[in-house]
Amino acid sequence: MKSKLLFTFFLFNAFLSMAQSVDIRYNQLGYFNERSKIISLTSSSTFAPQSFSVLDANDNVVLSGTSEGLRYWGDAQAFVSKIDLSAITTDGVYRLQTNNNEVTFNVGADIYESLSEASLKYYYYNRASSAITSTHGGVHARSLGHADTNVRVHSSAASPARPTNTIISAPKGWYDAGDYNKYIVNSGISTYTLLAAFEHFESYYQSKTIFIPETGGALPDLLDEVKWNLDWMLAMQEPADGGVYHKLTGLNFSGRIMPNQYNAQRYVVGKSTSATLNFAAVMAVASRVYADYETELPGYSATLLSAAEAAYAWAEANPNQYFSNPPNVNTGEYGDGNVSDEFQWAAVELFITTGNTNYSNDINISSIGNGTPSWQYTDPLALISILHHNTSFSSSIVNSASSTFLNTANTLKNGVESGEMNITMGSTNNNYVWGSNGVAANQVVLLIRAYELTNDDSYLDASYVAADYLLGRNGTGYSYVTGYGDFSTTYPHHRVSDADGVAEPVPGMLSGGPNPGRQDGCSGYYNTSNAGSYLDDWCSYASNEVTINWNAPLAYAVNALNFYQNGVALSTEEFGLPSSNTVDVHPNPTKGEVNISSEKTIASVVVYDTLGRVVDTFTETNFNLSDIKDGLYFLEITHTNNQTAIKRLVKR
Repeated sequence: MKSKLLFTFFLFNAFLSMAQSVDIRYNQLGYFNERSKIISLTSSSTFAPQSFSVLDANDNVVLSGTSEGLRYWGDAQAFVSKIDLSAITTDGVYRLQTNNNEVTFNVGADIYESLSEASLKYYYYNRASSAITSTHGGVHARSLGHADTNVRVHSSAASPARPTNTIISAPKGWYDAGDYNKYIVNSGISTYTLLAAFEHFESYYQSKTIFIPETGGALPDLLDEVKWNLDWMLAMQEPADGGVYHKLTGLNFSGRIMPNQYNAQRYVVGKSTSATLNFAAVMAVASRVYADYETELPGYSATLLSAAEAAYAWAEANPNQYFSNPPNVNTGEYGDGNVSDEFQWAAVELFITTGNTNYSNDINISSIGNGTPSWQYTDPLALISILHHNTSFSSSIVNSASSTFLNTANTLKNGVESGEMNITMGSTNNNYVWGSNGVAANQVVLLIRAYELTNDDSYLDASYVAADYLLGRNGTGYSYVTGYGDFSTTYPHHRVSDADGVAEPVPGMLSGGPNPGRQDGCSGYYNTSNAGSYLDDWCSYASNEVTINWNAPLAYAVNALNFYQNGVALSTEEFGLPSSNTVDVHPNPTKGEVNISSEKTIASVVVYDTLGRVVDTFTETNFNLSDIKDGLYFLEITHTNNQTAIKRLVKR
């Protein structure tokens, strides 16, 4: 009788599994061979644990088991079960088979290589005042639009030096989002994020190519692209007083047309404290970055710094000039009624660049908050810069900034390690907003910075897992990046991609993501849950628009993760040493024990962390590293004939 009941129970569970729709949510680009590999099973109703098998390209079963126990994920109104495939460390294409479903996924060392370029090249495709050539744009070539050399001063921006309807020239810059307008505050945080990426990973970006018209010139490609926007931003400052116009737009949004078809008059609209402070902070960062290229750009760094200081002085004299749209202007507002965070951010950046105590006296570390950065909340950017340039500040300021910053990072890491879906996103933190994918991307950036701050590999591992969310392991199953993934965003709210007659959208763009507000009123949303309120349609500007400030943290994150995974070549370049395949390091990954075999006699082994710091030195070929933190390390192995090899080692 007992066996009959058990048989009936298993038969019922098998029937239940077959009758239900259990979806596989996974990173559609793939998983790095030495990092965690989580796949999530989701369903709107309960389901039995799923048996699974993983097959390699030769149909050999390399891993099998049963998914973990069911948990309820309220954000998606769904039940979730996890499959951990981290034991797979060999590069290849694999098939995951569950009770009633199957997906193919990749494991490798170059998973984000293509996306790392595309996420940056997005800015080239979004250039104003430029044609996109077929040489560099392929099928997305287009004619020049918005020369912006005949821009009028709107009455809201008029001054004695520039009365209403004064004609000014403010070319270049990037189109802000799906529309053709240019806004300083959103442009500012986007530019800062890209400059911070360069400042934090300079050796990586020195040789990173994006294949833009300037490629092969005197500057790294990223700095060429950023300069396109900085030049526009400089033109948005009134020389007579240092104040910065809030935006450059038409009076209304354009229709679904290409840039060269736009013929409405363009205006600079308003001046605001938020735009001026944002400008000051970005120009201060840019000044110190471009200072290393004085030969290539004589005087440019000084021009940027002078503009930053003039803007800060204007903001101090006009601390409460908040922006709202004038009655006849109906484009994006980007209003901000609290600029205390912008004041702190600008003071921090100006002090780092100049060392002037007038700026350090304006820094109040106790007032700088934590959280995820956005165009209207820049406190976390001040923390990031303080911690990266920690030698510029007192230990008390650095310690306070570190504590504040890690409070957020620890919350994010805990969500990845123990949350129902193993992601950073959560309704309790009000993450599902307009541009929720920008929130998710910035959260990955925060985890990366926490790793750099602590050298604790758990933050870095969490950042790899958290990035899965943007590429398919989420509440809808979409990869939210155009052109990347088996089921990716295809119909973004992006005028160029909509009007150019090309079936595929511009690649590498991050869609806005789930937004329960659904302000566009469109029908057809995936569902109405917080994590499911997404619609891949032009109509859905509330969930499917693209913007420069969401793509910037995507670009920062995927390039940083690409750097960490492929640091061998980078570190070899930094140390000026040739690589070699004559040396074997095992086991790798290791829990501590390290054995090195080589065709040549080894004289010494130096262990470096990812920041190039010496961790330990050995003269023997067998040693133990159990006392160091888990993470990625590099072994500089020198032979008695002075030939040297670099090998990567993962400590777990």
